[in-house]
Formats: sequence, structure tokens, C-alpha cells
Amino acid sequence: MATCESQSRKPRGELARGHLPREAISFLPMMDRMVIMVGGKGGTGKTTCSSAIAMEFARRGKRTLLLSTDPTPSLADIFLVKRSPGRKLSVVPHLEILEMSQGQLVEMWDKKFGREVYEVFSALVDISYEEFVEFISSVLPGLAEEFLVDQIREMASVGTYEKIIWDTAPMGQTLSLLRTPSLLREHLRPAPRIYSRLRLGERSKRSILATISKWAELSEMDLHFLRTQVEIVLVAIPEALAVEQLGGILGELYRHQLLVSALIVNQVISEVDSPFLDERARQQRLHLERMFRDFPQLEMRLIPLFSQEIRGQEGLDQVRRALFGHNPPGDMGPAPRCFTGR
Repeated sequence: MATCESQSRKPRGELARGHLPREAISFLPMMDRMVIMVGGKGGTGKTTCSSAIAMEFARRGKRTLLLSTDPTPSLADIFLVKRSPGRKLSVVPHLEILEMSQGQLVEMWDKKFGREVYEVFSALVDISYEEFVEFISSVLPGLAEEFLVDQIREMASVGTYEKIIWDTAPMGQTLSLLRTPSLLREHLRPAPRIYSRLRLGERSKRSILATISKWAELSEMDLHFLRTQVEIVLVAIPEALAVEQLGGILGELYRHQLLVSALIVNQVISEVDSPFLDERARQQRLHLERMFRDFPQLEMRLIPLFSQEIRGQEGLDQVRRALFGHNPPGDMGPAPRCFTGR
């Protein structure tokens, strides 16, 4: 069931009669920014595609970090290595993976910003520091998400890696994360006026206003980072709900002036050997046709539905070749020519 083959692009009208469109355009130049954020709904193969993209850059000799901030990370499972949350693991030459849990993110945020934020809250609310950290992590997760963007910005600025592939949480949580810098910036605009009217000591007032100013600067830096150094690749499957949601997701990303360069459509049926698969393939072709029609601005790649579970380097290499359709320097294995599109 899992075969790839090359053929010239067919007119769109032939899609419904069984032809998958593709064109021989290199996928790699679309990923020229340092940080590539891979997003999508849960269950679309987002982590598998992130891993394949990271392997491509690593095979090209680029120092690459594959970072997962999914609340239920699966990088270790896909690469068949022992899970070690919060620690970097070398899985192939030039490639390290790192899984970060929400608890670790809150802990890291607490060490860097917790006391400063606590100063602001404790000036208004009688709350212990331990209660405050629990409150922040459960009721105001946006601050922890702001820190996540800041952490990745710092990773990118250090120069340890040439590429950072960011396997994000399911898209709803990712959009919440992306909104955080602009929301924080807007919410902080009236803050100096509010705190200047409170009956606080001058020392406390200065401290609070300095902290607010620092947050505002951080928010501006992080939003600029997302707009100028991060490139977004979306992963979807050819189903009605996925197509319906894509428009809204893209609209939200564009509203924040973020670069969305590509769409990977996963689990495309490329071989039909039963009435069941024939019907599923027919339905998929209708959804694919709509994607090509509604999102012509996106570079697209179609990944076939593989008959085996994708795990380990050999399995990921199949996905990598399906995505990029070539062998990088030093890779002597045969590269199948695969379905691509736009």
C-alpha cells in the first residue's frame, strides 16, 4: 500500500478520476528560516513529519535540534530511544532531540520570572509564593507559554544549532501560545496607569512598574522573533474536518503576520486494492482538490499512507524521502520519487 512513484502533474479536473497532482519543486528552500514550527491537529502525524524534517537537515550536516513541547511528547518512542524528559539525546549524527513537559516549562519559568511576577501579585493579593506558582500554572498558563517562546528565542540566538525543528502541541494550544505575546502586550498597556494610582510605597511602585516594563519588552522581542525567524509548516490529513479547520488556522496565523510556508498532507492513499480503499481514496481526492483550490499560496507535499507503523530511523527515512524526494550528500540509499503537489 505504501508506494511512491513519479508522474507529471495532471490537470485538476483529473484529480477525482484518480490522479494525484505533483511537481518537481524542491521542498527544502521553503524552510530557510532557522526555526521551523511544525503544527497541526493531534493524530495527523505531526511529530513523525517533524522528525523526518529534522533528519533531512541533520543528514545535510546541519547541527539540528528537534524540540517537542507537546504535552504528550513521543519523540523518544518514534526514535526508539529511552525517554529522558528535559535532557537532550543524540539520535543520529548532527541531530539531538529534547522533550519538554509542561511541568518543566513552569519550573523553568518560575526560576527566571517567578519572583518578579510574584512581586506584582503580592502587592495586591495576600498569597504565598507556592500558591502563586500553582495559580499561575493553572489559571494563567499564557505567562508560561510566553516563557516558552522566549526560551526558544534564546536557543536560536546562542548559535549552538543551525536549525531548530519545533514539534508543537496540537493546534488549538499552539494558537493560544502564539497569541500570548500580542495579548500580553495589549494587557500591559494600561498597567502603568493602574499601578501609579495604587497606594503603594514608592519603592514597591517602582519595582512593579519596572517589572511591567520588562514584560512589555520581552513580549515585543518574542513577537518579533516569531515573525522574523520562525517558519510554520502545517500537517493535516485529507478529511473534511481538517479542510474546514485549515482556513481558520491560516487566518489566525496570518493575522499575527506569521510566515506559513508549507502544508504537508499525510496518510494519502496511494494504492487501491479493495473496494474499501477505493472509496476512501475517492473521498480523499475530493478533499485534496479543495486544499489545492483554497490554499494555492502554500507549497504542498503529500505523504502516502504507509502499511507499517513509522518508528525508528528506517521508517522515518521513508517519510523523509517522501517529503524531499532526494538523497542528501552522503546518503547512498535509493530515493523513491514521491507524490508532491500544489
